[in-house]
Amino acid sequence: MNEILREFGIEVKRYVPSIYEEMVTLGAGSSSKGHVLLSYLIKPFLVKSEAQIPTSHTNHWRCLQIAKILLDLGYTVDVIDSHNKTFEPTKSYTMFIGHRINFDRIAMLLNADCIKIAHLDTAHWIYNNYATYRRKLELQQRRGITIKGSDRIVEHTLANEHADYVTVCGNNFNINTLRYLNKPIYTLPQTPAVLYPWPEQKDHGACRKNFLWFGSHGFVHKGLDLALEAFAEMPDYHLYVCGPLGKEPDFVKAYEQELYRTSNIHPVGWVDVESPKFVTTANQCLGVVNPSCSEAGGGNVIVCMHAGLIPLVSYETSVDVHDYGVMFRDSAINTIKDTVQLVSNLPVEQLTRMSRRAWEFARDNHTRDKFAVEYEKLIVNILAKAAVKDEVGHVGCGRDSRATDPMTLMQK
Repeated sequence: MNEILREFGIEVKRYVPSIYEEMVTLGAGSSSKGHVLLSYLIKPFLVKSEAQIPTSHTNHWRCLQIAKILLDLGYTVDVIDSHNKTFEPTKSYTMFIGHRINFDRIAMLLNADCIKIAHLDTAHWIYNNYATYRRKLELQQRRGITIKGSDRIVEHTLANEHADYVTVCGNNFNINTLRYLNKPIYTLPQTPAVLYPWPEQKDHGACRKNFLWFGSHGFVHKGLDLALEAFAEMPDYHLYVCGPLGKEPDFVKAYEQELYRTSNIHPVGWVDVESPKFVTTANQCLGVVNPSCSEAGGGNVIVCMHAGLIPLVSYETSVDVHDYGVMFRDSAINTIKDTVQLVSNLPVEQLTRMSRRAWEFARDNHTRDKFAVEYEKLIVNILAKAAVKDEVGHVGCGRDSRATDPMTLMQK
């Protein structure tokens, strides 16, 4: 048949499954307590050595750790990628733990008694997508610029609707966008790759006018435009920009003046958090400025806190600042300027104390060891509740009097 088709000029290609259609089974054996389906990332399970595990994002480590915990608890784990559009279950599963992508499709195929746990690493997609387009509209109206890129649009999903339990790495901001179904929600620590020592020699008085913007793609979503405009109006204050500038040419073109022709703004570019350059840059700065419009735990801010930086953040960054940082009352340019100047002019003893408290909080609450302990507790707790068929209430998501639903957030 192939030869006949080729005679008519029809090219015949052999179907080759993509990496996203792979499945890896871990810990199979007669002593297994049951099977768990983990839909997250497949790449970390296909490498030949630990050194080949991708370090581009901490979720690779997180996925491996979840699998390890399940194995230690005595379960056989089937791992697939969340982008696997062809997977269909051929067995009964005790649990299904899945990333938001593709969660609903898989959940509908599973046995009725399977416990379904959704890992939601953004605010609800409706709020997240609304917020990023609102920021782009505000930029258009403010500067007369339409930027095609710089999106952080997330996939539409009914993961929340199909889950029995939800896990997040943020705080009440992103929880409030998800609580409309009254599902049990568990909060988890962030998992930064590096723990930096306390910078003993840092002079917080000498660096009081230096600040860092640190983030990945989606510059408008993450408020880099607002930070650049704010610092362009404050020539005595310096902003160091650490992000993948080469990946958003439309944004860089629109902000070429601020990035490359403004003496107090320094376009550092992408910096590996495991490199000495990141530590050197962080030690030059007093704080991290992050006026994002929607996050789920502010992982980039947590990394900076581990380096001893004082967080100056929007509420939507989803990072609690307590007594060691400042939350913008809104993300207006004048508000960012006022906050930067307020913090910069605090007594040096207070700045040192805030920096130390930020570092201590990150060390105490956001580490890989902390995640491993908390995630195992979570799974054991859920299994225990399922065993006694107890009704589960909300976990780890106390009410926030400032914003209890997405409509309140949208009106800010």
